[in-house]
Amino acid sequence: MICGVDRNNHVHPYSLKPANQIADGRLLKHPIIYIEQALLNARSSPVLVRHREYERICYPHVYDSHAEAVKTSAFIGGSKMLLPEGIKRENNKMYEEVEIPPNVPMPIGFEEKPMYISELDEIGQLVFKGMKSLNRIQSIVFETAYNTNENLLICAPTGAGKTNIAMLTILHEIRQHLQPGGVIRKDQFKIVYVAPMKALAAEMTNYFSKRLEPLGIAVKELTGDMQLTKGEILRTQMLVTTPEKWDVVTRKSVGDVALSQIVRLLILDEVHLLHEDRGPVLESLVARTLRQVESTQSMIRILGLSATLPNYLDVASFLHVNPYIGLFYFDSRFRPVPLGQSFVGIKATNKIQQLHDMEEVCYNKVLDQIKAGHQVMVFVHARNSTVRTAMSLIEMAKNRGEVSFFQVDQGPDYGQCEKQVQRSRNKQMREMFPDGFGIHHAGMLRQDRTLMENMFSRGYLKVLVCTATLAWGVNLPAHAVIIKGTNIYDAKRGALVDLGILDVMQIFGRAGRPQFDKYGEGTIITTHEKLSHYLTLLTQQNPIESQFLQSLADNLSAEIALGTVTNVDEAVRWMSYTYLYVRMRANPLAYGISHKAYQMDPQLELYRRDLVLESGRKLDKARMIRFDERTGYFASTDLGRTASHYYIKYNTIETFNEFFNSQNTEADILSITSKAEEFEQIKVRDEEMEELEQMLCNFCELPAAGGVENGYGKINILLQTYIGRGEVDSFSLISDLSYVAQNAARIVRALFEIALRKRWPAMTYRLLNLCKVIDKRLWGWAHPLRQFSMLPPSVLTRLEDRNLTVDKLRDMGKDEIGHMLHHVNIGLKVKQCVHQIPAILMESSIQPITRTVLRVCLSITPDFRWNDQVHGSVGEPWWLWVEDPINDHIYHSEYFLLQKKQVVSGEPQQVVFTIPIFEPMPSQYYIRAVSDRWLGSEAVCIINFQHLILPERHPPHTELLDLQPLPVTALGNREYESLYQFTHYNPIQTQIFHTLYHTDTNVLLGAPTGSGKTIAAEMAMFRVFNQYPTAKVVYIAPLKALVRERIQDWKIRIEQKLGKKVVELTGDVTPDMRAIAQADLIVTTPEKWDGVSRSWQNRSYVQKVAILIIDEIHLLGEDRGPVLEVIVSRTNFISSHTSKSVRVVGLSTALANARDLADWLNIGQVGLFNFRPSVRPVPLEVHIHGFPGQHYCPRMATMNKPVFQAIRTHSPVKPVLIFVSSRRQTRLTALDLIAFLATEDDPKQWLHQDEREMTDIIATIRDSNLKLTLAFGIGMHHAGLHERDRKTVEELFVNCKIQVLIATSTLAWGVNFPAHLVIVKGTEYYDGKTRRYVDYPITDVLQMMGRAGRPQFDDQGKAVIFVHDIKKDFYKKFLYEPFPVESSLLSVLSDHLNAEIAAGTVTSKQDAMDYITWTYFFRRLVMNPSYYDLDDLSHETINKYLSNLVERSLRDLECSFCMEIQEDECTIESLTYGRISSYYYLKHQTMRTFKERLKPDLPIQELLGILSDAEEYAELPVRHNEDQLNSELARQLPLQVNPHSYDSAHTKTHLLLQAHFSRAQLPCSDYGSDTKTVLDNVIRICQAMLDVVANEGWLASVLSICNLVQMIVQARWLQDSSLLTLPHIEKQDLYVFRRWSSKGTRGGHGYGGPVETLPELMAACDGKEDNFTMMVREVLQPNQIAQAWGYLSHLPVVEVAMSVKGWWEGCKEQTERSLPANVTNIRDEASWLQLHANQEYVLQVSMRRLNMGQQRVSHPTYFLHFLSNHAHSIFDFSLF
Repeated sequence: MICGVDRNNHVHPYSLKPANQIADGRLLKHPIIYIEQALLNARSSPVLVRHREYERICYPHVYDSHAEAVKTSAFIGGSKMLLPEGIKRENNKMYEEVEIPPNVPMPIGFEEKPMYISELDEIGQLVFKGMKSLNRIQSIVFETAYNTNENLLICAPTGAGKTNIAMLTILHEIRQHLQPGGVIRKDQFKIVYVAPMKALAAEMTNYFSKRLEPLGIAVKELTGDMQLTKGEILRTQMLVTTPEKWDVVTRKSVGDVALSQIVRLLILDEVHLLHEDRGPVLESLVARTLRQVESTQSMIRILGLSATLPNYLDVASFLHVNPYIGLFYFDSRFRPVPLGQSFVGIKATNKIQQLHDMEEVCYNKVLDQIKAGHQVMVFVHARNSTVRTAMSLIEMAKNRGEVSFFQVDQGPDYGQCEKQVQRSRNKQMREMFPDGFGIHHAGMLRQDRTLMENMFSRGYLKVLVCTATLAWGVNLPAHAVIIKGTNIYDAKRGALVDLGILDVMQIFGRAGRPQFDKYGEGTIITTHEKLSHYLTLLTQQNPIESQFLQSLADNLSAEIALGTVTNVDEAVRWMSYTYLYVRMRANPLAYGISHKAYQMDPQLELYRRDLVLESGRKLDKARMIRFDERTGYFASTDLGRTASHYYIKYNTIETFNEFFNSQNTEADILSITSKAEEFEQIKVRDEEMEELEQMLCNFCELPAAGGVENGYGKINILLQTYIGRGEVDSFSLISDLSYVAQNAARIVRALFEIALRKRWPAMTYRLLNLCKVIDKRLWGWAHPLRQFSMLPPSVLTRLEDRNLTVDKLRDMGKDEIGHMLHHVNIGLKVKQCVHQIPAILMESSIQPITRTVLRVCLSITPDFRWNDQVHGSVGEPWWLWVEDPINDHIYHSEYFLLQKKQVVSGEPQQVVFTIPIFEPMPSQYYIRAVSDRWLGSEAVCIINFQHLILPERHPPHTELLDLQPLPVTALGNREYESLYQFTHYNPIQTQIFHTLYHTDTNVLLGAPTGSGKTIAAEMAMFRVFNQYPTAKVVYIAPLKALVRERIQDWKIRIEQKLGKKVVELTGDVTPDMRAIAQADLIVTTPEKWDGVSRSWQNRSYVQKVAILIIDEIHLLGEDRGPVLEVIVSRTNFISSHTSKSVRVVGLSTALANARDLADWLNIGQVGLFNFRPSVRPVPLEVHIHGFPGQHYCPRMATMNKPVFQAIRTHSPVKPVLIFVSSRRQTRLTALDLIAFLATEDDPKQWLHQDEREMTDIIATIRDSNLKLTLAFGIGMHHAGLHERDRKTVEELFVNCKIQVLIATSTLAWGVNFPAHLVIVKGTEYYDGKTRRYVDYPITDVLQMMGRAGRPQFDDQGKAVIFVHDIKKDFYKKFLYEPFPVESSLLSVLSDHLNAEIAAGTVTSKQDAMDYITWTYFFRRLVMNPSYYDLDDLSHETINKYLSNLVERSLRDLECSFCMEIQEDECTIESLTYGRISSYYYLKHQTMRTFKERLKPDLPIQELLGILSDAEEYAELPVRHNEDQLNSELARQLPLQVNPHSYDSAHTKTHLLLQAHFSRAQLPCSDYGSDTKTVLDNVIRICQAMLDVVANEGWLASVLSICNLVQMIVQARWLQDSSLLTLPHIEKQDLYVFRRWSSKGTRGGHGYGGPVETLPELMAACDGKEDNFTMMVREVLQPNQIAQAWGYLSHLPVVEVAMSVKGWWEGCKEQTERSLPANVTNIRDEASWLQLHANQEYVLQVSMRRLNMGQQRVSHPTYFLHFLSNHAHSIFDFSLF
């Protein structure tokens, strides 16, 4: 075991020991002796030594002979160095050579034993199949890699098998996600392998794919060349990527947040790249990963693989590796084949002479090896010099007569190989082969390269001259490798640079073939001055330093854009995770930190702060961030985010800021692009001038600013040449060209986003086209069909000459096209291509909302043919924007994806957005849609304002008068006064008191949320209680949750204290008629009251209603608005018919068009109170923040950090409510907030309760996520929680025990918990019906904001609203000015008309017209005609519009068999189906389904299908990815559904019902509440089905439906045993009934045999609980037995008696004859009753219930009249 040492002038954190302790741990007697010893040592040591020797610490896995070796000091190339022992040196006129002999391999330690594959577990054996054992290094690392979670750093020589160590860690990760039964949970982890080059990434992808294939693990490459779609990334478990690509992926908090969060293992290959240009990328990656580990407390393992590097301890501490466990350092003695190295420095300085000498030395070296019988690889650094070098070597051999050495021994298959080579098209290759030489570079054809590799490995080539790509990409070893020359052209720098150490090591790694050679030889031939450089590098004497400072600003900007760094302190902390920080402390002088500064500030806190401040100011100046120096906060800007996403450097953004404006032409844009810092290094060389001139003349279509002599001119020319697909000869220009092309595309994309954000339409359009021009390498004026590679160029040229545009070609036939092109057969191909160019048709309709805001509904229909080869398999992306050509401004822009399935089915996609409009009105706006990928693929739709009628201006608000607050005693009733805690009404209540309490006028009260409207409702109620004590009050609240809240409150205050009866009437609670008839106050929902009042003529209690109080009446404009509209219209209608007026009181938030509502409610001047939004009792401060990003989930994720900051800023200790759109979001938001809390000093700062008490409460909670969040003082609230959990959370929040509550939007309506701060996180929700994200209604957002500010505690409330940035303006407008309410009755007019027709209030078309004039819709139609598509306001236009409306609705109803129009074309008659539909509150489409699909004898399976297809279920949400959940659920259920419709709501309903019968496990909590939604409607739909079928007289179907209803109520399948309906009895318990017999029971009589059904069980128990207990006691607990018996003993036992009354022979009058009850034998004459022909008989059926204790119960009697029309009928009675 050899000890490690730290030779970098600093004590490592792990190496501090007391001064009086020596390495072996013995304590010395006294420190003075220690000092003397040190002095003695000092006597013998040299005076000026660079390295101070610190005490060495033994790390268990560091094998570093270097640290131990006594260094031989030598001067090489003029500089002093320390070299290993045994070197040979040669110094002559021509060159100096240093030869380092191969190392002796490390002797095997006594504890070392190889790890055999057979000893691994099953997974390991599968993956390492074909290998016998791991090699030495792998065996040493095995235990730590395969069985622990430690971070690792492995430094080992090239070729030591580091890839398999990576494989060990991968297997460890996979094993952690292995479930019993060998199933791997693939969705729970991702592994990321970061390789430094694309070539390497490709090789690694192949290797890992092959190895991991048996486990079914998908490995994909994710690099600049290989893009993956989101779906592919999700389906992949391991990604192989490059540092830059992974940086981009993790920089975008978009889309890939979820991806970077499930990464469990990060493998960094070649970590020693840290000191190269690309080092900073690695640093920012590791820093980002480590911070993520700390903030989310998730486990991400980091594995660093590197070549041997000197300061491995620094790198280990940077990767957070524990050096005692995870640090493995193997020096060159561990190479599988030891390597001898020679360094040759050519002394000549003259360029020509130098080249000549290099060739000479190279030849001699090659010859030596060939003579010894070895093969040689010669590495050169340009493609053309491979041929040059090979030719000159052959020439030298010929000149010296030594050709014979190079010729090959011809083996048996040599002839065939020669033939293969001669077939190649590569002339030089053919010529060299006979001489035993070959060439290999990336410019050759793939098959030629493979051929050369084969020949070399078979030994038919002695010398292979190649470029460095061979060393990286192909594993082809040789005994000796020679690197000839070390100057390599770097396009990025635009100059010749030294060959990187990484390349040298990789090339040397190819020396020595593991099976054949004892050692390998590597020679590097360089110039004399570079000799020492390569020696130090290869003998690892320089510690690697950090390059992070130069890109600090860019990386800081990226972290700010990502949201991980938000202030200076965080930035300073972030820097402490970089390698820069490790090295600054180890070597401060190298980073410009003086010794004194370092002593004063050993943590470098101040120095880091200065760096951050300097970068912050720079970025602020460039507008990439907003930096407030006073508070130290950073905020990201659009520009900064764009720069971060597109990897644009800070200086480039400065250039943009200077030159980019909305007037630039294409040429200007190319010129700006070419000035980007990314291209700064590209220089113009004299030898290129001529070729550049030619390119300028031949390929440049636009003027190239700067010309050939300037760098940026050259870039411009190269870019245009690239677009024009020009040919380039010079090697350096070729690599420059590809570099320019790669970067320009990215920069132009960034410019496009900047222009879009700046809202410049012309510029945006120009840039988007330019992006596509660069992607497709086609100028914009080229024919769009040039994008198809399958069309021959001649055809395309003819198309352009004939000027046949795509539109013309679309209209022509294929033959016509063929003739035009003189090429008959090509017509079809051209025609196909034309139809594959993406095209869309757009239609827009506009609705003015106010005089300044328009809503645009855009319908986009795809108009092209999908082809997977051309379009991929996902979708075609488009950009869409609305531009005002006159003001040159974009009012709205968005990105949308046309999905493949939409194109194939041709279904239109709806996009809805709002835009501003100004007066005087412009003539038109344009909506422009441009394809993101295809040139020439765009569409324009004109929004014309010619016929637009803007709505009327809104009347002013009611002013709040300055009145003396009214005391509660004004009620004049002690009982009423005692209900209130306060003594005086607030200003709004004071102002409305008289109207509400002392008059009967209708009232509309519009006031902001939280201004005490409920108390206003109570005033109106008290008036009824005083004046009309027998009348009823109806209070309608829009949600069940609100009804429940009112009931809880009023049950106590009004029922208990005032003695008035309060009844709840909702879908969940339907009290019996008697309770309703006795009630004084009915609290109900709109739908329920609509259903009840539909048949108002028959229901006396509806006529007794004196007042209708409608809460939240502004919801008229929402989906459920029409119901409110109908209720009020009907109430007015009833009042006018019964001459008893019903008072209507409407409560709402502040309205814009209150006057219209008031007119409709028959309110004159007196009853209208519409206060402005600002008169809240607690003033509200609102902040709106816009967030970018096209995709919803990632955008939500970026909001989490700002949510945390908003809480810290606005409400650090007061209660906070956060509204999100879905249950999943409540969970994700809570978990993220906990992650941010974890980094704070006090992570439990939001918990205001003793932790032990909280632990007790948490023990009672069911939901696992809630258990976790409550511990941190964060509650969650949504419909998926168990009722008790919800109550607990509510109580904790109301009592301020927890500070933060995250709730879904329904809470805003449902429960009245005000908070100091309200955060609305996102204003969209996923609409299952349209399957996309749509905006909340503005009323919902206002309602949520209204929860901010607690009247008793706060003097001001705060609301923070996070919106999608494109909607920010819209919300700014409407959150401060009230929103007008429009009617949405049109969409459901048919159903409501049907109800009135069924009730008999509408009997003709004229009635229907009159009915419409009662509605609110009619009021608004006149006020805002354009909104409802009405062209003008003349009398006949309105009449025509309404009569069309009525005709259309009636036709719909007639098609659904609900009514029919009589012959006079005017009178309307209701049909049975219409009455059923109205009675059961079903849509008429459902009745049509029933009529068409119900048959006489339907089995239950088909009935279930018909039931699921009811229109009521069309809106059941099918959320994201639920189609997959549905398909999984379907596999577990008995009945099959259509496999292509898993995303349909009806299919989901079908599955939920089946799961309900099977009592199956549901995939997630959402499905539980969806099942509840389905069951809420199912009984009335079944009852309607039953009525329909009974009406047709189909007995079999009637019985099936009765069975179906029983299945639904009992949640069992029909074939299940009826005993399972007993509580607690499951299938496995049935055996206790089957084996039972009566022998052992007391009493003896009763049923004897085994029990299979409920009647048998009742007979067996014989009314005695003991009998039942004896049966079931072994499977049930005593309390369960009691419950089961309670159920069983109350089952109704019914006795049925039947008799027939009528005329019989020999009877003078009607007599009654009874029927036999139990008919056993049908043949028996006594079972029949004879009847007479043509007589009328009455069948009497009387039933009575025999309950337990045999007490008599009232028994109803039913009469059935029938006429006997046969001569002698016999009547058989059997009763089911």
